[in-house]
Amino acid sequence: MLTRAFDDDPVARWACPDDALRPWMLARFHRARDRQMLRGGEVWMTEGGESAAVWAAPDQWRSSIGDDLAFAGAMLRPALLRRAPLVGYGLFGLERRHPPTPPHWYLATLGTDPAAQGRGFGSAVLSPVLEECDRDGVAAYLESSNGRNVDYYARFGFRVTEVLRLPRGPRVWLMWRDPR
Repeated sequence: MLTRAFDDDPVARWACPDDALRPWMLARFHRARDRQMLRGGEVWMTEGGESAAVWAAPDQWRSSIGDDLAFAGAMLRPALLRRAPLVGYGLFGLERRHPPTPPHWYLATLGTDPAAQGRGFGSAVLSPVLEECDRDGVAAYLESSNGRNVDYYARFGFRVTEVLRLPRGPRVWLMWRDPR
């Protein structure tokens, strides 16, 4: 489902311009990312699997060398090898901009199957951790890879703190949410 949700994402298209190869790359990237986040976070899914939110708990968002190698594995196809250094540099740049403090929940991924978008599934999987953030007085952070989603996240209290441009690529909106 996450592969379908991110197939038209600007960062996914930048990382893998080949429409036929992108699902292969996205499946491997999300598998590695989800494994990383599951070590110290939570995954919320709708009952029918239409949407998922993948969260890292406070201080659990940094990738390890093993994680980085797994992410690199998503680019191990001859057609992608030339792009791999550019993509790696861009994604590591995003991680370097991730605020180390104060402790916060990190929304690593929020995706809804394109056929199910606009029906409240994303809100349903996003809300439980945001409610926990508010109850515990903990902030939340995310990087939006699609400008169309900035207003969506603003409805939940996120605000843009910085806009980055990936090397020869699209913009990414860094967003922060203080607890309510």
